[in-house]
Amino acid sequence: MRIVIVEDNTILAEGLNLLLASSGFEVAATVGDAEAFLAAVAEHRPDAAIVDVRLPPSFRDEGVQAALAARRLVPGLPVLVFSQYVEQVYARDLLSDGQGGVGYLLKDRVARVGDFVDALNRVAGGGTAIDPEVISQMLVRGRSPLERLTAREREVLEAMAQGLDNAEIARRLTVTERSVHKHIGNIFGKLDLAPTDSGHRRVRAVLAYLDA
Repeated sequence: MRIVIVEDNTILAEGLNLLLASSGFEVAATVGDAEAFLAAVAEHRPDAAIVDVRLPPSFRDEGVQAALAARRLVPGLPVLVFSQYVEQVYARDLLSDGQGGVGYLLKDRVARVGDFVDALNRVAGGGTAIDPEVISQMLVRGRSPLERLTAREREVLEAMAQGLDNAEIARRLTVTERSVHKHIGNIFGKLDLAPTDSGHRRVRAVLAYLDA
């Protein structure tokens, strides 16, 4: 799997290079700003990208804007945002563009290398991997879908956003897989997601939830 990284911190960028290489990934390019990132995506057409949020020159939201531009350049490009910050406006656009293959992890909350690698694999496979803290910050506004869901359904949907499968959700919530399946069916119904294209409904449910 070929990866392009945009990270302006040289030490962290090198660490990501070593981590990914030792985990079986191929790093096609590592760059430090948005312009170089878009050029690398156009040249290498990677399988996924890892993007920091705050990049030169203003260190505000250049990374997320670059991720959106990269997905226009390579439709459906899986993007894992890896940052210290939650950038709400453009991040919401990224997470809700309906193409799937998105993740948002906070640097100071990733405790294990295996967790990071698992998240990258999920995103590259078209799924989601979103830190619960990111979800909570982005759902401060516009809670209409939350009003339709029960407390348990919200817990299930948040677990889905983190990329957990039904068995993992059942273990986390100490319920049966059958109960999880029922809750997910209720979530699909309340978010008006039709049975068609069922393979992507989990991703669409998470994106609809975050876009509300």
